[in-house]
Amino acid sequence: MRGRKPKPTWLKVVSGNPGHRPLNREEPEPEGALKEPPHWFTARQRILWDQCIKNAPEGLLRLLDSSVLEVFVVAKSVHEEAALKVAEYGAVVKGTDGEHMRSPYVGILNQQSAVMLKCVAELGFSPSSRSRVKITGSSKPRNAFDDLRELDCE
Repeated sequence: MRGRKPKPTWLKVVSGNPGHRPLNREEPEPEGALKEPPHWFTARQRILWDQCIKNAPEGLLRLLDSSVLEVFVVAKSVHEEAALKVAEYGAVVKGTDGEHMRSPYVGILNQQSAVMLKCVAELGFSPSSRSRVKITGSSKPRNAFDDLRELDCE
């Protein structure tokens, strides 16, 4: 697939569909709120999961988003562990030959940072992606076409 990722239909509706391309009226709407962490998570990962669920706008995270959130939480926990090791041993360490070298934990930090940044963009957790998300006050997220249904066309 080439080019930009397509905008979700709801985003086109709230931003005014500046390209005037036809809207996908059959776009699927995921069901079910995301609540419980996976059973295989560590204690720290469960805490991070709960923080994400608690701090995400209500109705944003759905069951279908669980795999992306799992990747984010695991990456964040590994990132934290690596950051603690860098704080403990430093960013530069002595290698087996006695020469100074970059700590392997710095590479882990960089890799996990990249994974986390991709996930936050997909989940609407970054400031720029959050500016494109619009959730109404109801507990159920509004369908992009609810406003059209409310119009009295009779």
